Amino acid sequence: MKLRAYLLLLAAGLFAQDSRSVEIAVPATQAWTDTAVDLNAGDSVSATATGSITVSGKINTPDGAQRGWADVVKAYPLNEAGRGALIGRIGNSETALVFLVGSRKRWNVPKSGRLYLGINLSKNDTGSDAFQVTLEVTAGKVNPAMTHVRMPRIPDSVLNELPRRVTDKMGNQGDAINFLLLGSDEQVKLAYKNAGWVVVDKTPKAAVVHGLLSTLSKQAYVEMPMSELTLFGRVQDYGYAHAEPVQVVQSRHHLRIWKSSNVIDGRPLWVGAATHDIGFERDLRNNGVTHKIDPEIDGEREYLGQTLSETGLVAKMDYLTPPNAVKDARTATGEAFHSDGRILVILLTADLPQTQ
Repeated sequence: MKLRAYLLLLAAGLFAQDSRSVEIAVPATQAWTDTAVDLNAGDSVSATATGSITVSGKINTPDGAQRGWADVVKAYPLNEAGRGALIGRIGNSETALVFLVGSRKRWNVPKSGRLYLGINLSKNDTGSDAFQVTLEVTAGKVNPAMTHVRMPRIPDSVLNELPRRVTDKMGNQGDAINFLLLGSDEQVKLAYKNAGWVVVDKTPKAAVVHGLLSTLSKQAYVEMPMSELTLFGRVQDYGYAHAEPVQVVQSRHHLRIWKSSNVIDGRPLWVGAATHDIGFERDLRNNGVTHKIDPEIDGEREYLGQTLSETGLVAKMDYLTPPNAVKDARTATGEAFHSDGRILVILLTADLPQTQ
């Protein structure tokens, strides 16, 4: 009878969840260390790090060393963390989100994948020795609501009325609309924040002040402004960028989003255009210099989807092909671009878990 009662309680999840402990050395001689720990969304992880490493002749703790003036022009895996800090990410792709672990951290896992631990170093830094890290992993519960998510249908009447391209201040057609978001203002902002996208400065004047403050705090400045483009008769509600600090002047992922007047199944519909700056070229409108985008714009659409998926805040993604899909065209500055014409639709989760 006692055994039966125990089994019933265990099945009901009333006993403590499964947990495991792993100890691993994270050397400063390599960028990332495979912990061989596979995590599931909803798991709880506690990390405790001890020991020290030597970076370019200086001793570092897992919390990292204060950044110096020379660090402002260095590209670090995690810009806001100290030099030599213990960092982590789930997955080994270029879009995997990097977060600070430091000497102690506890967090809930946003998405399933292999845990990697690393050292926050630039390519020019040299390190030796290793941190000793103890991981305590407690299994979480699968949210059944997330296993049966239905993508709301966007009515043809709404899709047909959506502009296919944005325009510049002179009325020239520009970037193609290549993604839609379904979610509240709070959900949209949290998803981009957790995915590592930063809100760009709106004006050159703000950029000068922000850039100066970033330099004074020894933080690399990545929020340089982008031009204002128009949709629904107004400039973008938000502009976001995703870039390595050193490369941001000529190369960065960036996008603009506008909140439409449409609400689909109780969720506001956002409309966006994402492109990837890869250098500079002549502006055919005025013979000036402007950013050159990657002409294969579908790659940036996919990059956006991957980065947002890493947050665990995406309930579902799907594609649709609208009437009069844009496949071959030119930007407002005269650059040619190409697409398969599909639009990525991203449904954000209703739940808002804590940020890492």
